[in-house]
Amino acid sequence: MSDSSNIELLPIHNRKSRSISPNTSREMDESLLNSQGPNPVPLSANANTLPIQDRPQFIVLVILYLLQGIPVGLAFGSVPFLLKSKLSYSQVAFFTLASYPYSLKLLWSPVVDALYFDSVGRRRSWIIPIQLFSGIMLITLGSCMDQLLLEPEENLTKITTIFFILVLSCATQDIAVDGWALTVLSPSALSYASTAQTIGLNTGYFLSFTIFLAFNSVDFSNKYLRSTPLDYPSVTLNQYLVFWGVGFIVVTVGVILFTKEEPSHLKKRVKSKAELLTTENRQSHFKSLVTVYKTMFQVLKLSNVQQFILIHLISKIGFQANEGATNLKLLEKGFKREDLAITVLIDFPFEIIFGYYVAKWSSGKNSLQPWLYAYLGRLLSAFLAMAIVYMFPKSGEVTPLYFVSVILQHLLGSFMSTIQFVSINAFHTRIADPTIGGTYMTTLNTLSNLGGQWPRFIVLNLIDILTISFCNFDSAAVKKEQYLCKTEDCKKICLSENGLLNITRDGYYYTNTLCIAIGLVLYFGFIQRKVLHLQSLSTSQWRVHE
Repeated sequence: MSDSSNIELLPIHNRKSRSISPNTSREMDESLLNSQGPNPVPLSANANTLPIQDRPQFIVLVILYLLQGIPVGLAFGSVPFLLKSKLSYSQVAFFTLASYPYSLKLLWSPVVDALYFDSVGRRRSWIIPIQLFSGIMLITLGSCMDQLLLEPEENLTKITTIFFILVLSCATQDIAVDGWALTVLSPSALSYASTAQTIGLNTGYFLSFTIFLAFNSVDFSNKYLRSTPLDYPSVTLNQYLVFWGVGFIVVTVGVILFTKEEPSHLKKRVKSKAELLTTENRQSHFKSLVTVYKTMFQVLKLSNVQQFILIHLISKIGFQANEGATNLKLLEKGFKREDLAITVLIDFPFEIIFGYYVAKWSSGKNSLQPWLYAYLGRLLSAFLAMAIVYMFPKSGEVTPLYFVSVILQHLLGSFMSTIQFVSINAFHTRIADPTIGGTYMTTLNTLSNLGGQWPRFIVLNLIDILTISFCNFDSAAVKKEQYLCKTEDCKKICLSENGLLNITRDGYYYTNTLCIAIGLVLYFGFIQRKVLHLQSLSTSQWRVHE
């Protein structure tokens, strides 16, 4: 997945990266263990095994992250594919603005961290209403979204606004779930929060991207699912939205009835400074909110954090054309949507397996070393993707060899993206300050997401700007002068007039080459050296409070 799928999600691929901060110092681990009372629940002797007492909470986190991945998979994956069949790259770029709440959640994360109802719980106070709202919104959209997509150019602003609100809700739920994992898992299991996140988000994204596109394809449905061909898909977007809207509400009812803010075996743990501060200011939530914002800015003032943020903001430029446009370009050339869905379907189990083993590779002091290797791997994947697009069969018939090539390129990109995703999670886990709740993690993760979002809008527009195509009329029966043709409407008019669309310069190749070149210059000129320096710093140099 890309970041829009790994949201860098992924992306996946515009996939996003979030992890939970464990207490990395030995003293903090001991204090938390001792705080569980005279008969604490024994922690697992095997650091690589999830403790039994944490497994119910782990499952809840997986389900919550899965729900989060459903709208994300639609906004980052399926809907851009549905729009591209009728819109230009520039217009699809406009829709990508709907994904920006994930990159801007830093602005309101302190509100989620500070304001809540004691009787409900610090995180459940947000998770419950947000998921109910999302469920109702999905059910409502299930009555009109297919109709809006019939005329996407006219309804583009409305579609973008709808998904902006939906992604905003998911981003808010994400803040609360990330923070909840800090208290719902025991100290020895905190590293499994990123595992829950990887499994849940990837599964949700997979269901809304791969599975939905396959079942939404008339050709796929007739070929694999029906004995008698029909002229409509097995699952419409309206039906899919209603199904998951109900799913959101059912899961939320389960959260209300069967979960607690803290499981019983962690009830007596020592509260963090931020929690104690919030308790002392219970009568004045405003004072607590101001305190959280001040803490956030203290984090941003750390020199190491500022350098790390810069890396987050520039490190994904090299992959943007590949992860934002390669699949769209394949569809444009004639690669069938159901074949692309099968490609990602094959990709999915490997992502889960990759995530499990990469988590072990990314542990320890050198957790960013795999991230550096995967950076170059993703640039290689971008180059191979461009070659595969260039070699698309001129006949339009996808051969088995070509299909396998597409699958292998997807697997390479997925593997490298997963390595970076898990590696950066492991590093966030190591450096985060546990005394300030989810604020530290949200600060880092929001800016990491922004690094995958801000170049996407520019790159998709650049493809259209650099592309030069003409509508030619070679037939003796049609005597018209050729004219410049860039928009999808123009291309359709050209074909309806029996014209021949001639692309004299394809902006995809130029844009992808430019991105790869920038990525290489940044890596060897700045990123490699700075990353190795940052991972060598002690944990105390990343902390606001020691």
